[in-house]
This record gives sequence, C-alpha cells and structure tokens, in this order.
Amino acid sequence: MAAAALGALEPLWVSICTSCVIARLLVKAGGTYKLATTQGYQTMDTPVGARPIVRETTLEEYRKEPNFAREDEPRPDQTLYLTPPGWEYKEKPNAWGMAIDMNRCVGCNNCILACQSENNIPVVGKEQVVIGRHMHWLRVDTYYQGDRENPRAFFQPVPCMQCETAPCEVVCPVGATVHSTEGLNDMVYNRCVGTRYCSNNCPYKVRRFNFLLYQDWETPQIKMMRNPDVSVRSRGVMEKCTYCVQRITQGRIDAERQERAVRDSEVQTACQQSCPANAIIFGNINDPNSQVAKLKAESRNYSLLADLNTRPRTTYLAEVRNPNPALE
Repeated sequence: MAAAALGALEPLWVSICTSCVIARLLVKAGGTYKLATTQGYQTMDTPVGARPIVRETTLEEYRKEPNFAREDEPRPDQTLYLTPPGWEYKEKPNAWGMAIDMNRCVGCNNCILACQSENNIPVVGKEQVVIGRHMHWLRVDTYYQGDRENPRAFFQPVPCMQCETAPCEVVCPVGATVHSTEGLNDMVYNRCVGTRYCSNNCPYKVRRFNFLLYQDWETPQIKMMRNPDVSVRSRGVMEKCTYCVQRITQGRIDAERQERAVRDSEVQTACQQSCPANAIIFGNINDPNSQVAKLKAESRNYSLLADLNTRPRTTYLAEVRNPNPALE
C-alpha cells in the first residue's frame, strides 16, 4: 500500500531501504529569484551584421575565403596617432601580445579564477555584481546561434586588449594609465583619482572600479593569502588586466642576469598557464619565431572591434567548424 500511495504522489525520486521509504516531491515555490551575471554589464553588442564580435565559418567557406576574418582590419598607415620618438614598438627587444584561439576555448572559466588568484582581485559578492560592480579583470562572454532549443555556443575570453592607440589613455586627466616602452597599457594606482573617464572611453569594457573598500586590510590570514608581487588596490582606484606584468618583470630580470633575451614561452600569464585547452597564447610579437607571432600571422587572426582602429595587442583566431552533415 505504501508503494501505491507513493506512485499516486509522482515523486521526483524514491529511496527504499529495509526500514524506510523516502520520497522527494518537486513543488513550485512561486516568486522570483534574481540571477547574477557579468556579461550584460559590459555589452559590446551592435545591430546584427554591423560589427561582428565572434567570427566563425565552416571549413568549406574558409577554403573559399581564408581572409574572411580580416575584412575590417585597418591598414598600418591608417591612423591619426603619431608615434612619438622612442616609442617605435617594432624596434624594441620585447613587444608583448596575446592570441586567443576561439576554436579551442570551451568556456570553463578557469582563466578567470587564475587571474583572480594571481592579481589579488577581491570577491565582491552577488549584491555588488547585480548592480554592475564586479571586479574580474577577465571575463568569458558567451554567445549563442541557431535554434533556441539546441543553440550553438561560442565562448570568448575578454581581457584588456592592451591597445597601442588606447582610448583610455587620452582621457585620463592625471596620467594614471600610460604606455610602457614594450607596448603595455599600464596602470599607476597612486595617480588614479577615480574619475572613471577611462572606463567610459573603453570600447571593450574591461576596466574595473573599486566603488567600495573591497579589500580586508586587517585580517592577518587574508594578508598571507595575497600575491606579494601584486599591489593591493583600495577604494576609488581603477584597475584592469596587466598581462601579469609582475611575471613579465621577473622574466626580464632573470634574462638580464644571464645576459640573454627572454625565451619564448618563458613568461606565461596566469590565464594562459591555467587554460586546459591551450586556447591562450602569450609572448613576444617582435620575435617572428615565437608561437604568438606565428598565430598572429595566420589568416584567421582578427582584432576585436577592429574598425575602431585601437590596434589591440590581444587578438583572436576565428572559429572554423567542420561538422558532420548528419549533425547539422
């Protein structure tokens, strides 16, 4: 009789042992529950077809038009920015850059956790995230295409683009974001007064502002948890991805001590090191034999929002699909 009664209740699952019968029912609770997501607070969406963000094609189409991803790339001489003397990046020993392969990224978000741990990024909680005050330097945007019931997903990690003609630099009134001789878009935290002009002028929306004092300066255990090579930021300061400049500096110092150049793959960013699919490649783009330089020379390589002519050091390799026709 107990079994018949349980059948009438349509339990979600039933566990039967020698002395008990347990049933769990799925009941509609009513009301709403707010979900916290970071992607909608820094959207780069444009009208369909106006500015492709994720570039993808099939293998058949790629063979017909291998340069499809580069159609919006500006010419090298197509710029209003004049290169100041001493800032010719191609003549420097090191010019750091990154290539992200869209074919390899699976959207696991491992890079986000590695970046947060490496760079002392605070955890702000759901309350701050839902009002757009998240602090992650790196995000993974997700886009969907096709049938709503069975869409095709695309994952795009978005760190700082490290633009050579950075829109954020020209609007900072105190010079808190400047360019290094190696082409990095650096942050000088002690100069920042929190105008947030740089964040407003960033088309990629990768800058984060400390609206509150998110860091705990008092608890000794938390102090031991932080990376001693990275500054801990306070309230009112803007921050962003630095290409793990502390690792670059350490690699440069080690190479200088041994009187040699920095070797390819000797310096790895935290996101690159943690990526299980090797979707993120970082290195010296001035070295034609480096892995990142070879990837940037491929026809699949493209810049995000290339029509803005920001000349980003972070670029992407377009996704090329070769699906089984029976699965399409």
